[in-house]
Amino acid sequence: MVTTALGISAFYHDSAAALVDAGGVVAAAQQERFSRRRHDAGFPDLAVRYCLEEAGAKLDDLDAIAYYEDPRLKLRRVVSTFVATAPSAWRAFRDVVPGWLAWKARAGHEVRERLRDLDLGAPPPVRCFRHHESHAASAFLPSPFESAAVLCVDGVGEWATTTIWHGRGSRLEPVAELRFPHSLGMLYSAFTYFCGFKVDSGEYKLMGLAPYGRPTYAPLIRERLVDVKPDGSFRLDTAMFEFLRGRVMTGRAFEELFGGPRREPEGPLTEREFDLAASVQQVTEEIMLGLATAARERTGEANLCLAGGVALNCVANGKIVARELFDEVWVQPAAGDAGGALGAALLAADPPRGHVGTGRDAMRGARLGPGYGTERIRAYLDAHGLPYRELGEDELSAEVARLLADGGVVGWFQGRMEFGPRALGSRSILGDARNAEMQSAMNLKIKFRESFRPFAPIVLAEDVTDYFDLRGSSPYMLVVAPVAEARRLPVPDTADARGLDLLKVRRSTIPAVTHVDHSARVQTVTADADARLHRLLTDFKDRTGCPVLVNTSFNVRGEPIVATPEDAYRCFMRTDIDALAIGDFLLLKEEQPEWREEGDWRREIPLD
Repeated sequence: MVTTALGISAFYHDSAAALVDAGGVVAAAQQERFSRRRHDAGFPDLAVRYCLEEAGAKLDDLDAIAYYEDPRLKLRRVVSTFVATAPSAWRAFRDVVPGWLAWKARAGHEVRERLRDLDLGAPPPVRCFRHHESHAASAFLPSPFESAAVLCVDGVGEWATTTIWHGRGSRLEPVAELRFPHSLGMLYSAFTYFCGFKVDSGEYKLMGLAPYGRPTYAPLIRERLVDVKPDGSFRLDTAMFEFLRGRVMTGRAFEELFGGPRREPEGPLTEREFDLAASVQQVTEEIMLGLATAARERTGEANLCLAGGVALNCVANGKIVARELFDEVWVQPAAGDAGGALGAALLAADPPRGHVGTGRDAMRGARLGPGYGTERIRAYLDAHGLPYRELGEDELSAEVARLLADGGVVGWFQGRMEFGPRALGSRSILGDARNAEMQSAMNLKIKFRESFRPFAPIVLAEDVTDYFDLRGSSPYMLVVAPVAEARRLPVPDTADARGLDLLKVRRSTIPAVTHVDHSARVQTVTADADARLHRLLTDFKDRTGCPVLVNTSFNVRGEPIVATPEDAYRCFMRTDIDALAIGDFLLLKEEQPEWREEGDWRREIPLD
């Protein structure tokens, strides 16, 4: 029997490690949090070390090592694509294929050798699973469902880009598959690139930009780029894209279709970018709804699990929830490639690990990363002579609630770090959702990022329907819902307002988390999932009457979310955050020694 398994995703983007044992998920973390390189694609040695330390194990204590995709099958797709597009793809072939032939096709062997180099014992053999199989396992096995339809949508794994599975008990059966190059992830990334954002990083910016525009290009996208079938399947016109032939997503065909060259990164945003974002978002939502409908019809299941990079499109997720195709929808919080490490580990266990009939979400609120106890945090603060107050849990919560109600911004560093791209209240920056200036101030003075980017609300689960039209819960901030009508304010005539001018309009009693289309990416908080965060929200509600706070990730633009007390203090001092609540300790900015460091840190962090 395979009791303990280590899963690894690596060598593309968002490398990660995850460890499961007979009790379920023990630990999971992305390499970027330790290396401090955003979307780190390297071998996740630091994440592996953490997982083993959390489990109190060495490599020779493990029963299995699992890799999240099949490298040999992926090589066949890479080579087949280049052969099919020769000779136009020769330059990309020359740059990419030698690396595959040298070692990437033997990624399983490479993983085992890198593990040996850690000097933590002899690793067991590495077993490779298929990319979408790992996604599907990460979606279903930790879910609270005994059976469910499973939908995985991303750019591409080996060949699969979209898959439907039927999960029952501890088994996953494939139901349907779409193959490369017909990829919803690639379609969305093409528009991400064309609008001047980074592929595999800026897609969430495109999603956030969409409400500023109008879907005027949607008919053109359906006519010229993607043929959407009644059964939810689709096909791309690959002649209109460049990803088959080179290392960019779009070229002259896109420029001719959409009236000019792509926006330069960091260049000014124009009405065209707003409308392109709105258009591809609308088409993406239509395709996801079609796929979800197909999953319901093909499996007959009343519950749905989602994974793959496109499952991070929380607006599309919200449309699926609102359509009421399923009784419940559960989204893997690490839906992208990082989550593949967890899926592979769950598959390698025998029998596959997960909820295994418990009826509970086995992700533990996604708090699967390292945590830091009181003595560790105190030692850091004392070693650097930093002024702080040590408070009891109740006193700390009440004082932070007061600071927030008075307009302060607080760094909140508590418990174990989250697994996945979202800060869920362990590594968060918090603010007052009622403050109309908070959205702009946090973007420009704390996150140092584009002003159009929306912020998400955290809300007491028992009060969610008073503020949002949300059906069910949203513990992982992966569902967008409308702000409740009762919380909306009369909006002046903005018929002539376009683009970023829409930011100036106050739309609700919680303006800092209300997007320009009255939507919000909601996170619901229960006392069972996070007692300390629930207490803070309760104290804030007692003081203000409002159970909603702004919650954004504890980092600046281009930087991974903070992982350690050192990371948290550095980000606190580099920004206009007013206070830092770290464990049982409260630090006020006005009391801290002057912050000095050599060089300009903003130049050292590449923009995302």
